[in-house]
Amino acid sequence: MTSELEMNWTLGTPGLLGLAVAAVALLLLLIIRFRVHAFVALVLTSLLTAIAAGIPAGSIITTMTSGFGSTLASVALLVGLGAMLGRMLETSGGAEVLTNWLIDKFGEDRAPLALSVASLLFGFPIFFDAGLVVMMPIIFTVARRLGGSLLFYGIPAAAAFSAMHIFVPPHPGPVAASGLLDANVGLVLIMGLIVAIPTWYVAGHLFAKYVGKKFDVPVPDILGAALGDGKDENHFKSSPSVGTVFSLLLLPLILIFLNTGLNMLGSAGVVDPEASWVQWLRLLGETPVALIITVLLGMYLLGFRKGKDKTLIETIVDSALGPVCSIILITGAGGMFGGVLRASGIGDAIASSLENVGLPLIVAGFLIAAIVRVAQGSATVALTTAAAIIQPAVLADTSLSALQVVTMVLALAAGSVFASHVNDSGFWLISRFFQMDVPTTLRVWTVSQTLVSLVGFGCVMVLYALATMLA
Repeated sequence: MTSELEMNWTLGTPGLLGLAVAAVALLLLLIIRFRVHAFVALVLTSLLTAIAAGIPAGSIITTMTSGFGSTLASVALLVGLGAMLGRMLETSGGAEVLTNWLIDKFGEDRAPLALSVASLLFGFPIFFDAGLVVMMPIIFTVARRLGGSLLFYGIPAAAAFSAMHIFVPPHPGPVAASGLLDANVGLVLIMGLIVAIPTWYVAGHLFAKYVGKKFDVPVPDILGAALGDGKDENHFKSSPSVGTVFSLLLLPLILIFLNTGLNMLGSAGVVDPEASWVQWLRLLGETPVALIITVLLGMYLLGFRKGKDKTLIETIVDSALGPVCSIILITGAGGMFGGVLRASGIGDAIASSLENVGLPLIVAGFLIAAIVRVAQGSATVALTTAAAIIQPAVLADTSLSALQVVTMVLALAAGSVFASHVNDSGFWLISRFFQMDVPTTLRVWTVSQTLVSLVGFGCVMVLYALATMLA
């Protein structure tokens, strides 16, 4: 595929920005006004945007499929395997068992808080999309049990995963930015937690109370759709113990933590990252491998060990895939749209034009990351782009303390999560899982992510002020 650097950019920065705005407007018009299916609208808009951006005709389809394929490479396996695990937990009664345990321990009023705390813990090593998929059956079951809008329960958990993913190593964005700016990863982890927790409280816990009253979003049947007349579900139900359910939820957490922990130890020089035993253990902790191991264990603990018929287990697992196919395809098409925008050069063009604005470095970094994020959709690309741009200035300024450099990393992270919208595959993941239309998702998820960005940046600036006083 022709690289972004080799693209013949025929538009300047104003033209590229106008193109991005027009593309998003067209997409919203197709979906909201003309009721075109989101998948079709995203593919069509991606094609027209690629043509308008001047991407060579021979590279247009390759650019589109590259964005589509790279997104599906991570999302399809996670959503598919996670849906299988969720379906088994839902149908066996495991989700209900854990829900009853949570409510007994924390009380009905604190159930959303309990879900959020679990999500914060799970979000330490698990990526946003994988963690959300694993937690979804529990969120849905708690929401069905207690009633009210799904947003009361889903938004705090989703915001918890988002905040941990963007601010806290060993997630790839803050790790990459730490490497570029020569920041201490351990200090980034500690300061990232200090930023992530209050950010989640405002953008997740408190915001959910507001949107939950404003939007009555029912619990969808994505993970619990009926099979025939329902007899299969009744035959599969076994009400496993709380310990069994916790084992299935914690296993991918432990395996993925094994991967990320060894990666950090390798970067720190504690272990040899090229050693075969390290490579094999890290393989077990790769998210798709961790999930397939968990699914197989779930089939045994919830099915074979309970004496369930093999055909019934196959039917239950197979029933999970149909309802999530739409989620996978729409999310992939969202990645396609973002990939086309990145290939057009809009992110680099905007970032370069902002480089010499003259703002304080930490503010300029935040703005660069935020604008690149809004323009092309990927938080990781926005974070690494902004880090690469301010890298020379940060490395050249010997007066910056280690803590000040850490706050630079976190400021970029805050900017990179700003205003998730239709060019972000995560936007479509939330929209389809929660079964919200595009306008509602914009009012709920886009605002929540904007709050994560702004509140997080506010916390970072407080840390930066303290670091400057101590320097």
